[in-house]
Amino acid sequence: MRAVAVVVFAVFAAAALAADKGKSMDDPYLWLEDIHGARALDWVKAENARSLTVLKADPRYQKDYDAILKVMDASDRIPYGSLDHQYVFNFWQDREHPKGLWRRTTIADYANPSPHWETLIDVDKLAADEKENWVWKGAPCSATLTRCLVLLSRGGGDAVVVREFDLPSKSFVKDGFYLKEGKSFAQLVDDNTVLFGPDLGPGSLTTSGYPRLIKIWHRGEPIAAAKILLEGKQTDVAVAGGTLIDREQRVPYLERAVSFFEEEHSFQSADGTWWKLPMPLSAQMQGLHKGQLLFTLRDDWTAPGGRKIAKGSLISLPLAEASAQKLPAVSVLYTPGPRSSIDMVAPGRDAVYVSIYDNVVGSIHAFRFAGGKWSDKKLDLPTGGSTHIISTNDYGPQAYFSFEGFLKPSTLYADDDSDVLKEIKALPARFDAAGLVTEQFEASSKDGTKIPYFVVRARDAKGPRPTILYGYGGFEISLTPSYSANMGMMWLTRGGTYVLANIRGGGEFGPAWHEAALKTHRQRAFDDFAAVAADIEKRGFTTPSQLGIMGGSNGGLLVSTVMTQHPELLGAVVCQVPLVDMLRYTKIGAGASWEGEYGDPADPKMAAYLRTYSPYQNVSAAKKYAPVFFVTATSDDRVTPVHARKMAAKMQAQGHSVLFYENTDGGHAAAADHKQAAEMWALSFVYLTRELGLSSLSHKGGEGRSDGGR
Repeated sequence: MRAVAVVVFAVFAAAALAADKGKSMDDPYLWLEDIHGARALDWVKAENARSLTVLKADPRYQKDYDAILKVMDASDRIPYGSLDHQYVFNFWQDREHPKGLWRRTTIADYANPSPHWETLIDVDKLAADEKENWVWKGAPCSATLTRCLVLLSRGGGDAVVVREFDLPSKSFVKDGFYLKEGKSFAQLVDDNTVLFGPDLGPGSLTTSGYPRLIKIWHRGEPIAAAKILLEGKQTDVAVAGGTLIDREQRVPYLERAVSFFEEEHSFQSADGTWWKLPMPLSAQMQGLHKGQLLFTLRDDWTAPGGRKIAKGSLISLPLAEASAQKLPAVSVLYTPGPRSSIDMVAPGRDAVYVSIYDNVVGSIHAFRFAGGKWSDKKLDLPTGGSTHIISTNDYGPQAYFSFEGFLKPSTLYADDDSDVLKEIKALPARFDAAGLVTEQFEASSKDGTKIPYFVVRARDAKGPRPTILYGYGGFEISLTPSYSANMGMMWLTRGGTYVLANIRGGGEFGPAWHEAALKTHRQRAFDDFAAVAADIEKRGFTTPSQLGIMGGSNGGLLVSTVMTQHPELLGAVVCQVPLVDMLRYTKIGAGASWEGEYGDPADPKMAAYLRTYSPYQNVSAAKKYAPVFFVTATSDDRVTPVHARKMAAKMQAQGHSVLFYENTDGGHAAAADHKQAAEMWALSFVYLTRELGLSSLSHKGGEGRSDGGR
């Protein structure tokens, strides 16, 4: 059988290679998909040199870089942390520790202005000692806080090395649990048992490049002897496993992601066998609290007994009464309205906290289960901005929340289950917001749908001004008001305007808002973004030559598509770690995992639709586009730098104005430390300043230039 498999694989590989060679006839830039190939890297080196020569020669670059880095390294930042038993764990990066410190302090000490931190791992020292370019990716620990699994990436990609760490001695365990570099997952069930999904090469991974097998590994046995608990299909996105914590109870579970938005969940019976919970695949598990298993619904659902529950709702059911054959009675904790949504659900020991947004403005609710019923209390937080659940404690009453707005720095609040919130930390203002104002408007999209957006600008602004329009519009991810020191320092206080668009495809108004731009409806997201651009120009906030658009990842697909479809609306584009070639995206990086969002280009009908908007196929030498700056990273193994490389090369050959910068580190974030992040943002703001004609006006007076500075 093995010999047959080898032959079959060889034939398949040869056929795939031949197919790609055939495609190169139509795609002369296919060679740039060889991420680490000498020819491709020589091209990257030359493009980096060209772009950096232009942008770093600008006298504003170094000042902006220094200002951004100073804020990123500032000691008065809020050290956000995770609650665990009596501790707060935090990962911290600054000038002295660019790779970072993993550290902890007690909950009581954390509330003090200057906590006394206990360093657990100095990543800079570790990287230097081991001569490795380690980037921190986390460290899940056991319930006893004795053992942890440290996840380290070479360069910041999604592939990690997993190493066992002894917390009391602050040392790695000799001959402990270890997984070689790969897109693996690993979770400690207890101090001596690991659930993991291995990256063993071909056959062990899905077509998306993630684990297909879940194994259980007991201390003392060789990894080859680890028993398989679940085997997913090759076409699944991934499998994963972990434990749900409910007071002193830890409940193992297995998860099979059939698609990006569909998943199965299995639990263990008393006899050790596993059974699958008969919930809809689109239901998203959110945790366990007092025996109640929590889900949010992506689709409308008729529950047992005939009860109809709307999509977007938060529900619970008693796990002890469930089986593979039936579901028990379901309780509904919250049902959103047409302009509201659940952003996050976080069970703690004594309450379930939920971040709820109404018309893109946040609040926090505490749900408690007693006497077989749920109660709901809205917590007393500021209004008019974003609310985030920072952490909840599975072993104590504590929870942390934050509030921020476009002009309001983040503030951290603590709750000890009394629902009386105490402000314990606040970020100092990073820019003068006295003369600035935040407003919310709506634009009418092509099909008449009202699309909300925020505008942040000078209160007394007269006439149009250089403007950055930011968007995302995918994967049910919401864009909400946030405090950006970079945007404030580099743009708003210099006379620029910032606009945030809440287009379809995002999660601002729940699953229906997301589904409205799925697959063959993707064009709606692009129409929405273009409608916002046209609306802010119609209202006189800006002009086409003064408007720059910015987006990353799926947002990079957004801005590159709108650039090709509506060049008349734009003056500049910053496109970060983007998807661009939508006819080949499933063959690049983790692209196959996103078929649930975009559709499968192997389907001729879907390919025909993707071709109607795919930026790489639609960019034309016959059109004049706004100048564009592509930013990506060699180590991004999720989207990969391939899309940005090919699009930049093609546009340059067509005669368009293009700059390209590829960082070597950073993974999908395109920056592994503060210096790299400061460089990326300083380059981006200098680029937009140059192209849109921002003339360093104070936000307290003066008029923007209507000619875009060109």
